[in-house]
Amino acid sequence: MKKIIDVFPAGPPGHMRGVSPRSLLFIPILILCVVGVFSSYYTVNTESSAIVQRLGRYHMTAEPGLHFKIPFFVDKVTIVPTRRQLKLEFGFLTDGATNEYQGSKEPDLERDMVSGDLNAAEVEWVVQYGISDPKLYLFHAREAASTLRDVSESVMCEIIGDRTVDEVLTYGRTDIETDCLKKLQNTMTIFNMGIRIEQIQLKNVHPPRPVQNSFDEVNRAQQEREEKINIANGENNKVIPKARGLAEQLVSAAEGYALQRTNQAEGDVARFRELLIQYEKAPAITKQRLYLETMNEVLPKLGSKIIIDEDAKQFLPLMNLQQSQAPTREKP
Repeated sequence: MKKIIDVFPAGPPGHMRGVSPRSLLFIPILILCVVGVFSSYYTVNTESSAIVQRLGRYHMTAEPGLHFKIPFFVDKVTIVPTRRQLKLEFGFLTDGATNEYQGSKEPDLERDMVSGDLNAAEVEWVVQYGISDPKLYLFHAREAASTLRDVSESVMCEIIGDRTVDEVLTYGRTDIETDCLKKLQNTMTIFNMGIRIEQIQLKNVHPPRPVQNSFDEVNRAQQEREEKINIANGENNKVIPKARGLAEQLVSAAEGYALQRTNQAEGDVARFRELLIQYEKAPAITKQRLYLETMNEVLPKLGSKIIIDEDAKQFLPLMNLQQSQAPTREKP
């Protein structure tokens, strides 16, 4: 009996070290108190809201600031970035993305699409959205971000499928963005997931890589064609108005000349009729007057003339008459 007592001494081992059994009971209690204190509050930043679940059920929505909750997993807090613009990238992924749903693991499959005229195109786009109702975002749909990603891809495929490849690659980008934005907003309203769609942007849109060079050559040829058409239209706009102006000028000049000749002819006819009336009244006098008037008009144009008798035999001395009759200056 004595040997047994020596092997198993009375009291716990700590009793032999100066530690009482009651003090050992306070250690886990103290740990629980520390854990409870540090898990009884939470902080919400300025760009987020907090959803508080009590025993798994929705309890409240907390705004930015310091808040308290029941510890020991009675209250669960989920931070939702309600005041931050989020985005989903399709066909590519930006480095350093923090949202697990921002990009896809298979971007090549996302960017490959078929247009309405059965041509292939590679489309990369971005959907920018925000969380309007954090409660609906967390509880109304399972994995709301993943659902939004699937719906966005479906809507873009539908929009691209309604257009030709030329619209997709060139002039129809703005219409595609607008139509896709409206359709996606309507879909999110129907789903009621607490998500607002803010903007859709088409990034790189190009034909499949194996035919990229051929497509670029076609584009260059079309651009050269448009350039030559513009040059031809410019020359046409410059030459045609000039020719029309010259034609109008010639027509106006011809019309003016015709009017002038008509008026002159009518005036000559009227003058001739008046002369005829006068001639019928006094033929000799009218004839003499016409002769004198005509000579009055003709002789000044003939210059200096010497008229001699046709029977004169020595008329050479008469050639100096004009010089001898010319006035001479008197010498000072």
